[in-house]
Amino acid sequence: MKKVKKILLAIVPEYSLFPLVFAVLFNFTVYYGSRVIAGSWQHYNIESRFDDCIPFWPPSVVIYFGSYLFWIVNYILIARQGKKEVCQFFSCDFLSRTACFACYLLFPTTNTRPVVQSTGFFNQIMTFLYSIDAADNLFPSIHCLVSWLCYIGLRDRRDVPVWYRRGSCFMAILICVSTLTTKQHVIWDVAGGILLAQICFRLGKKQTVWRTYQKLTDKVYGVFFRKGTK
Repeated sequence: MKKVKKILLAIVPEYSLFPLVFAVLFNFTVYYGSRVIAGSWQHYNIESRFDDCIPFWPPSVVIYFGSYLFWIVNYILIARQGKKEVCQFFSCDFLSRTACFACYLLFPTTNTRPVVQSTGFFNQIMTFLYSIDAADNLFPSIHCLVSWLCYIGLRDRRDVPVWYRRGSCFMAILICVSTLTTKQHVIWDVAGGILLAQICFRLGKKQTVWRTYQKLTDKVYGVFFRKGTK
């Protein structure tokens, strides 16, 4: 455990360690926890006629899966900021997942997936994706939510090259598009994810919000790891 902590501390500051780890654990808890609770409930299909116009394109699954690497890199970069900025971002992250959890329970959604042919490399990857990820927990899209947070979390960072910030915006857009062309999500899911990211990012900058988050994480980290975080 000490070796793992030492490796992590070589990547991010100590004050970012708990927020970063907690964000990952809470994300999985929300996604799979809501599925356990509401998996057998009635789900609503909110596909629109615009979704029918979007082609199913299996090769875009590469971008869809590539999002995980994008998230890891950008969340680490965001976690390397000052403590105030870290608390602002991860309080936003916590609020966004809490809102997702509420949506997944109060308004469970699903969509219609295409029949995928068994031949072809990308078709096989799509089949694998569908086999491990049920058509639920769709609105808002966590894929789009996290990808947009990865962009706006670095958007104003002067210590990050302009080309990378612009590239993060482009990548976030590509990921959002890939959720549609893989038929993992519908337009409303994408719009909901991006809008939720914007709202929570603004809320996270409010002093009462991020200071409350800071106090809570400092207390929890102090109890489990050491006394205080200053």
